[in-house]
Amino acid sequence: MAPQLRTLEAPAWDTWYGTLERAFGGPPTPPQTRELWQDLTEPDRSIGAWDGDECVGTAGAFSLRLSVPGGALVDTAGVTMVSVSATHRRRGLMTAMMRRQLDDIRERGEPLAALVASEPALYGRFGYGLATQQLSTTIDTTRVRLEAPAGTGTDGVRLRCAAPVSALTACEAVYADQVAERPGMPARRPGWERLSVLAPQGGGRDGGAPLQCVVAERDGATVGYARFHNTPQWDVSGAHGRIVLRDLEARDPAAYAALWRFLFEIDLTSTLVAQNRPVDDAWQHLVSDVRRCERQLRDGLFVRLVDVGAALEARTYRTRIEIVLEVTDPFCPWNEGRWQLTGDAGGASCTRTRAAADVALHAGALASAYLGGVSLTALARAGRAGELRRGTLARASLALGSEMAPWLPHSF
Repeated sequence: MAPQLRTLEAPAWDTWYGTLERAFGGPPTPPQTRELWQDLTEPDRSIGAWDGDECVGTAGAFSLRLSVPGGALVDTAGVTMVSVSATHRRRGLMTAMMRRQLDDIRERGEPLAALVASEPALYGRFGYGLATQQLSTTIDTTRVRLEAPAGTGTDGVRLRCAAPVSALTACEAVYADQVAERPGMPARRPGWERLSVLAPQGGGRDGGAPLQCVVAERDGATVGYARFHNTPQWDVSGAHGRIVLRDLEARDPAAYAALWRFLFEIDLTSTLVAQNRPVDDAWQHLVSDVRRCERQLRDGLFVRLVDVGAALEARTYRTRIEIVLEVTDPFCPWNEGRWQLTGDAGGASCTRTRAAADVALHAGALASAYLGGVSLTALARAGRAGELRRGTLARASLALGSEMAPWLPHSF
């Protein structure tokens, strides 16, 4: 008999999560982190594939609110914990779970789904498109300086060490202020802040070093923070420790520059590693030699428009847009057809139409462009979007763009 899909029942969570761990391999999840994921799991949004008494597949979703261009927070299904046991590959289990999940998301009225892909090649067939990237860097701080421009006001910023847990409330308030400004950031629901202070347990680039926190203050108010690991390293030539940045947010340029300068100047260290930053992160314009900052790009958030009309209405547009999009979407056929999109910086409407189309594209390509980090022009050059009326694609590409690069600051 084919495995049966069932909604997760809370008592079966350990078995269900064990299937996920086995599929991904590696050491078991540390108890503290495992407990947090169990607390965050939404059983009614989680699916198990069962072959008799054996769980052989998993898929879940978190109820998120994701920022989009214009600052709105849009209800989004954060797809997570997707796995199929090695013994049950190539049987259509993943497709079945994605089908059931997207149908459920639509019934819930959520316009978007989003995920971080373990294997990016898996999700394009389900209409997901790469919408954000993340920048990683390794900097030799013995050869690269970070200097704030004159007049930035860093002298008015006080830095102090704080216990990560005790500073959590103040840090979360700073994070919450940034969400509406940068597309792709999730508004953290109660409980999610605990992810920020659960340090990896060895094996990572932090070397198992404890998490540290420095907060930036002005006139007694917290205006920024940095959380990081300091891993000491010594050899016959002396100390050359490594700083691994976990996260950094600031309310203004002065606090931002003061925090980055602090990280560059920590005694007994010679390397600063930042593993997930926005591609337009401002430190790149503050360093003395950007060429000596080893930079790499990696895929970040994959987005899926579950309801094309509602999703396009939820965001705003940099310039006036009036366009008819012809969307193909075999996996979610309710999205297929022509959509009249009209909008500007004040809002938008998107309704079905029989008018002639200006641009034709697949739902996955539209999802890539949705947060403003991937241009329609670039997609067209890759053959993933087609202009049907001259000049419309370039204007639409400009309107869909975002002033700040979209970015997902943490996985889910």
